[in-house]
Amino acid sequence: MEKRTLIIGAGGVGNVVAHKVAQNAAEFGEIMLASRNENKCKAIATDVRNSTGVVLKTAKVDADNVQEVVALLREFRPQVLINVALPYQDLPLMDACLHAGVHYVDTANYEPPNHAKFEYSWQWAYRERFEKAGLTALLGSGFDPGVTNVYCAYAQKHLFDEIETVDILDANAGDHGYPFATNFNPEINIREITQRGRYWENGEWKETGPLEIRREYDFPVIGEKSAYLMYHEELESLCQNIKGLKRIRFFMTFSDKYLTHLHVLQNVGMTRIDPIEYQGQKIVPIQFLKAILPDPASLGPRTKGKTCIGCEITGTKDGKKRKVFIYNVCDHQECYREVKSQAISYTTGVPAMIGAMMVANGKWRKPGVWNMEENDPDPFMEKLNECGLPWHVLEMDPEEKA
Repeated sequence: MEKRTLIIGAGGVGNVVAHKVAQNAAEFGEIMLASRNENKCKAIATDVRNSTGVVLKTAKVDADNVQEVVALLREFRPQVLINVALPYQDLPLMDACLHAGVHYVDTANYEPPNHAKFEYSWQWAYRERFEKAGLTALLGSGFDPGVTNVYCAYAQKHLFDEIETVDILDANAGDHGYPFATNFNPEINIREITQRGRYWENGEWKETGPLEIRREYDFPVIGEKSAYLMYHEELESLCQNIKGLKRIRFFMTFSDKYLTHLHVLQNVGMTRIDPIEYQGQKIVPIQFLKAILPDPASLGPRTKGKTCIGCEITGTKDGKKRKVFIYNVCDHQECYREVKSQAISYTTGVPAMIGAMMVANGKWRKPGVWNMEENDPDPFMEKLNECGLPWHVLEMDPEEKA
């Protein structure tokens, strides 16, 4: 069978995925990039051809329209669809893949447009249908979720006999020069940050106020940063799939300047997701805010500095306590030189490509709906080193309290 791969989504992450898939065209075959705005696809395709020599096909498609996506899938006949559109569009794209007999990969769990709620229940409900169809759906193949899940699976397989706690830590020490901007889709980013925090401990979920819990953390390379506890979707699957786990949390760093802007925007109602009437029209404040904030895809040439994302894991090995930090450091300017994107898009797009590669080459291909940690971590970890996201394991003092 001739290899073909379809990418849906032409934002910052879609740009990275297109470049990285083209760099590995032998694994993916003929490549098509599609979105609602075909001109954005064509601009990315031009950059990809100039940097790799690979010609991408482009198409216009509405990812919310199942019939339209099915028609495109049946015309192009890809083995794998890489969904880097919006989380709202996960379910229509999964439906389309079932209708057309195509494997599915995404980077973020489904979220209903009118309710800021993050959970896998909607996508896990597709398990039986994908099993019966003999198709693979790989969920959350970004960095967090994604690489962080694979780090945990790798630690479970190689570094620990039993894992007790996991703290996922995400730090961006980059500076884009704007007073306020988000590093990925503003609507999704702000909805995520303003929700109540949650973490899993001793078999149950515990809630906190939004960004209520803060810890100072000394990250490799980038130094000490303030990190805030948030709910993040990978906690939901990891608490089920990492055996012996007693607690798992997620922390993300924010500057005081960023949080001040965010609080003001919340206080004046600009982060609301319900429609309001303005001059006879209904508008959603957060969507209006998205329209006036800098496009994350435009931040690449301006952003300097590094990201550090990793998993601090405690447990036991050979009867002794052990604590490690498995992490990656990524440089914004190096990413821009390679693929014309900043590191936030890069750290999501590269794992999306690798996850799709694992499905395309059969290493992770099994019927059903799967989270990342439910697969053998070794081939994925190997590709991270080869494809621009090298990882490191830092041994830490197991007696040090988090």
